[in-house]
Amino acid sequence: MTDEDDEKVALQHFLQYQRASVRAIVGGLSEEAWHTSIVPSGWTPAGFVEHLGGAEHHWFQEVIEGIESEPPSEESDEPYDPHAAFVSDLSSSEILRNYQEECDRSDAVFARTSMSAVPRGHHGDDEIPSVRWVVLHMIEETAAHSGHLEIARELLDGKTNLGLR
Repeated sequence: MTDEDDEKVALQHFLQYQRASVRAIVGGLSEEAWHTSIVPSGWTPAGFVEHLGGAEHHWFQEVIEGIESEPPSEESDEPYDPHAAFVSDLSSSEILRNYQEECDRSDAVFARTSMSAVPRGHHGDDEIPSVRWVVLHMIEETAAHSGHLEIARELLDGKTNLGLR
């Protein structure tokens, strides 16, 4: 096994760990709580998990693979607002199914792509240097939102320490 193979295995492990923490934190949350905001900005657990699925799609499908997708504003009646709170009208089962499907697609892209490869797509005007950078970013983003969800869960129903340890 090469050093890059070892690194790829480690990064995949940490990304999967963070995704599993997200699922563990929201597991068993009531449908009503999924759609309840407990913060002034208005985001909900449903919105955050849906956002994470969208981030998986964007970074792995659009940025790494270069697959162009319709912007969110064309998929709904509402224009896309990058500053709006993350909310969703979808059921928790739909959101979790979509999140798992996007994670599975992301894993397939990562498995067949070198970490040093330059992504074929783009993220706005930013130059993304490598697949490695994307995976590290997704670990960071998933971990940050996992923490947000853990705090929300405690405020919603008092449950704590649900993320993987």
